[in-house]
Amino acid sequence: MKTREEILCQLQDQLSAGNHIIGVATGAGITAKYAKQGGADFILMLNSGRFRQMGRSSLAGFLPFCNSNEMVMDFASREIIPLVKDIPILFGLNATDPTKDMAAYIREIKARGFAGINNYPTVGLIDGQFGEALQEDGNLYSYEVDAIRIAREQDL
Repeated sequence: MKTREEILCQLQDQLSAGNHIIGVATGAGITAKYAKQGGADFILMLNSGRFRQMGRSSLAGFLPFCNSNEMVMDFASREIIPLVKDIPILFGLNATDPTKDMAAYIREIKARGFAGINNYPTVGLIDGQFGEALQEDGNLYSYEVDAIRIAREQDL
């Protein structure tokens, strides 16, 4: 697996050459395989990608249909990591998950072969009364910021 620095250099080289950086959010191995063949620079694993593969809306990723982190870890570890090599794969992390010790979980994410994380689903997209209620209940956007910091400290 490439280091964070190698991945960033590769992306910067794309920009310096006047190219776009292409990331593909997917929920199935076949999509990831073709995204790589098509020249994607990274693959993004999101629970919403999996829901789209099921014929559902991306918004399903924000609803309590399942545990987002377990869903992503399951399908990405089984279908994507073994299939798609030599391209960074990012884990869509629900950093407000109260069942996870984030530092330990991010170590597990790295150990499973992911190159980085993305805060998804994010409470940052939820506003109004529901957003306020989430904040009052302790589901804070700052947890997502902390998770990104922890991942950076772990060279993701």
